Amino acid sequence: MTGDQSHSARVPMLLLLIRHAHAGDRDPERWPDDRERPLTDKGRKTQRKVSRALGTLDLAPTLVLTSPWARAAQTADILARELELQRPPIPAKPLAASPDFSRLADVIGEPGPDAIVALVGHSPWIEELASELLADSPSGLRIDFPKSGVMGIDLERPAPGAGELRFFLRPRMV
Repeated sequence: MTGDQSHSARVPMLLLLIRHAHAGDRDPERWPDDRERPLTDKGRKTQRKVSRALGTLDLAPTLVLTSPWARAAQTADILARELELQRPPIPAKPLAASPDFSRLADVIGEPGPDAIVALVGHSPWIEELASELLADSPSGLRIDFPKSGVMGIDLERPAPGAGELRFFLRPRMV
């Protein structure tokens, strides 16, 4: 590669796929609408530790998009608060539906070179998205994605098979 070509190459973004923190079991009596189920104390504590670890690793997101469901939004809020992010998390309905790359590309927009974009979502969506980004199929990889887990994927744009795994942080539950 010549010097001219290296200057024109796009620097990929780092996509952080974050599964929401622990929210306990479904309880139709307490939360008839499961979308409103909140994080537990255990989940908040674990997410604070994970968020601080991302900061220590210099992996603070420049953009945080979250499922609008309570437990994901609360996870994203902890991430933003612990890392003292300048922009609050943005609720994005595509993060609560089956992975759709055109909708994801729309909500991510043009984050710019060296951007770190966090997507906070749910299982099985997060596993399916990771598998599709890395293996070009929603079932191409079996992934045990724990609550508060963070997968870092390098890519230029969200598309099937477009990602390269950088890391997978699997927190111990506290």
